[in-house]
Amino acid sequence: MKKLVLNILLILIFAGSVYSTGIDSLYYKANAAYNNQYYEDAVKNYLKIVDAGYESADLYYNMGNAYFKSDDIPSAILYYEKALKLRPNDEDIQYNLDVANTKIVDKIEPVPVLFYKKWWRSFYNMFTANIWAMISVGGLILFIVLLAFYLLSRSIRVRKLSFFTGLVFLAITLFTFTVSLQKYRHLTNEREAIVFTPTITVKSSPNQNSVDLFVIHEGSKVELRDHVGSWYEIRIANGSVGWLPESALKQI
Repeated sequence: MKKLVLNILLILIFAGSVYSTGIDSLYYKANAAYNNQYYEDAVKNYLKIVDAGYESADLYYNMGNAYFKSDDIPSAILYYEKALKLRPNDEDIQYNLDVANTKIVDKIEPVPVLFYKKWWRSFYNMFTANIWAMISVGGLILFIVLLAFYLLSRSIRVRKLSFFTGLVFLAITLFTFTVSLQKYRHLTNEREAIVFTPTITVKSSPNQNSVDLFVIHEGSKVELRDHVGSWYEIRIANGSVGWLPESALKQI
């Protein structure tokens, strides 16, 4: 029985190794195609990696570059946005996204953001969800250590120091855990999308016969607010709200 279990484990490890090698090979081929200016071939190989269930900021960034070189600006913006979602403070991703956005028709002025919201957004995006979670775990470990000192020490001074320092680390743990959870929800809840129809009219309700509100073009980023049937209620950066068919959008 032990031999059977060991054989199964070896087979699984071997299969995983072969699968990983296949993904690495695809990534190498895609990068080589990009470097040789075969941008469409690069995109095809990158998409195979995505279809296999892999995602990373570097992968999405490279896809954005390949689409940009292929003059597929909406797709370039989509994958730059995906990359930025995973690595929000990356200057290269942000720069390329800004360049891609100069190529689209719509120049939407965003609603001004209050200074404390800007500060919070900057602080919130300092780390990825995983790093915030690691900080939370580290704070929890230190809290437990300090709790042990508080319970076991005979020194009043050590007990007081352990107690108050432990409270600080407990607060840090709870705060960073909350931030990590919010970032994880932001990553998993697809609440933004890119328009992929060259020109489309935003409607007042989820009905093709409803009142026309405004026109939007491919490459524009929208916030998804509600979903009714095959329609999404969207909001653009200047605060305007309306409805678009699901077929016109690709979620970030």
